[in-house]
Amino acid sequence: MFTVYLVDDDAHMLKALSRLLSTKGYEVRPFDSAEEFLAHHDPAFPGCAILDLSMPGLDGLALQQALATDGVQRPIIFLTGKGSIPASVSAMKAGAIDFLTKPVSKNELLQAISRAEQVDFQTRQADVELAAAKAKIASLTPREREVLTHVVAGRLNKQIAGDLGTVEKTIKFHRGHMMQKLGVRTVADLVRLAEKAGISIAKS
Repeated sequence: MFTVYLVDDDAHMLKALSRLLSTKGYEVRPFDSAEEFLAHHDPAFPGCAILDLSMPGLDGLALQQALATDGVQRPIIFLTGKGSIPASVSAMKAGAIDFLTKPVSKNELLQAISRAEQVDFQTRQADVELAAAKAKIASLTPREREVLTHVVAGRLNKQIAGDLGTVEKTIKFHRGHMMQKLGVRTVADLVRLAEKAGISIAKS
């Protein structure tokens, strides 16, 4: 279930948006302040946040920054009753999906939420792939990890053997085991997996 978190100090706006989005099949969680949202928000659930720009206490931009500081990649849509070009530029530079002016049209809002759904799905998918890649790399022995870094750098078995002070036959053995553990068959696949896991690849 995709959850839409609404953060707005205007009770009428919260009620109207909650009703609209509920009829469209979204799980809606309304909050009347950024502080309340931060206290109850769970980043593990798929969803997006629709934030009022101007609120007492933490405003929308400050809330966006607070989430970023905590490493939360929640897609954000801004709503404002006072269109501000500098604010909209700041919000979009910080990764906001959209910056909409009140009264917002139903179609504009739903289109922005649809984009947020796509972004949220892609982000979570990338996180899953990253965790899987790191888990595979973690399964390697120290020697297999050494061989991995040399292979992705474009070194030949003979060169790797010279670098590591062993014989080519031993490198072939470790290389075979390493490729099997990682579930890859080609050097190109190995490079992609290494990059996905965040391993820096030096060129030979």
